[in-house]
Amino acid sequence: MAATPRFRNDASAAPDPESSPSDRKHPVDETLPPLKMFTSGLQHVAAMYAGVVAPPMIVGPAVGLNAKETAFLMGASLFTAGIATLLQTLGFWRVGARLPFVNGVSFAGVTPMVAIGKDRGHDGIAVIFGAIIVASLLGFVLAPYFCKLVRFFPPVVTGTVITLIGVSLLPVAFNWSQGGNATADDYGSTTNITMAAVTLVIVLALRKLLRGFLQQIAILLGLVIGTLIAIPVGITDFGAIKDADVIGFPTPFHFGAPQFEIAAIVSMCIVMLVCMTESTADMLALGKIVDRPADERTIEGGLRADTLGSAISPLFNGFMCSAFAQNIGLVAMTKVRSRFVVAVGGGILILLGLCPVAASVIALVPLPVLGGAGIVLFGSVAASGIQTLATAALEKGENALIVAAAVGVGLIPIAAPDFYHAFPKDLLVVLDSGISTGCVVAIVLNLAFNHLGRKPGAEPDAEPGDREKVDPAPLAVH
Repeated sequence: MAATPRFRNDASAAPDPESSPSDRKHPVDETLPPLKMFTSGLQHVAAMYAGVVAPPMIVGPAVGLNAKETAFLMGASLFTAGIATLLQTLGFWRVGARLPFVNGVSFAGVTPMVAIGKDRGHDGIAVIFGAIIVASLLGFVLAPYFCKLVRFFPPVVTGTVITLIGVSLLPVAFNWSQGGNATADDYGSTTNITMAAVTLVIVLALRKLLRGFLQQIAILLGLVIGTLIAIPVGITDFGAIKDADVIGFPTPFHFGAPQFEIAAIVSMCIVMLVCMTESTADMLALGKIVDRPADERTIEGGLRADTLGSAISPLFNGFMCSAFAQNIGLVAMTKVRSRFVVAVGGGILILLGLCPVAASVIALVPLPVLGGAGIVLFGSVAASGIQTLATAALEKGENALIVAAAVGVGLIPIAAPDFYHAFPKDLLVVLDSGISTGCVVAIVLNLAFNHLGRKPGAEPDAEPGDREKVDPAPLAVH
């Protein structure tokens, strides 16, 4: 009697009586028909597009870039996200998890980058890029060892940091909702806030009413509908798209040579550790979903792809890259497990990055419209952190105290922006980022309460392995 193949890409397909399990490729390594390959790859791009362009839309204006320069930054982010995705899916040597893993700009670095670059203009961007390069190269070197250190980043730490990321970004959405420019005459006007509210309602309604692929891109659709409504209202600026070229290349070091400052490097090193922790959790989750468990070598290769992609990104004016959790959910929903599908998505991202008009179209979105969608986008980040904390065994030991102290310290820059005004300027780069300070407090307290003095053989409460008890898809932040 012929053996039944273990892996089948189509659950309805009849097994080939001439084949055996050893003759069949794992679904992760299978290629699909060209049309399905393209449409499935495009779906991955649609699911993560808003998450890729949102960080440069925050950082650009925050460091004083105009609309055209911010559009350039968005195009560069799409281009570098494509490169990082190809490194992750196709890989070479020991680089790449070789799983259907999408990489893009991480939200974890947004607040620290704003703190680094504010009031510096192009010099601020250069300092940000220099810090990312150093942090990423250090992460590449540490990748083989970080797999063994992940036990020091349990849900009580990662959940706290993810929650702080979302909460720290919400003021950005509120500022957008008012118009983005506090000196403008219409800042905080009823028109701006009403447009933000309308967009928020549209996004929520789309998430409720749509299904499948359309539900996945509800935020993108909400931005389109909100922008169309804003045109007759008179708050849409077509300036950026008028000057954009159809074809263009993200000129290396467009904003000048990278600059290296110790305080900025320390801040981005903390962000890199957070990103590596999240990517590790996502690789474990994705490995289970595609029936190819992520072993230590897979995680090492995935982290190397993350960090190498992040080190290359500043060369083309991009930011730090890490895994996108929403695309892991898309793999689980569609059951399309081929890594080559995601590689096609990476190629599409590169093509979009080479078309400045595509990035400029996103720049058409009025800030109040973006603010309404941002409330959902950033709020969902905080919700993911809370979901992670739900697995952190807060009723055990001092875990609740760890979260309380870390969140309290992390909220200081938000609740009292001038709290550290008397401290040296170099320290403010770290202290003004609630994510960085909250992460440090969470790590130190977790070590103090859950590791130091523990009897040999005893396990700390709620280690990363506990993640497997819940749906792991939302664990990363973008």
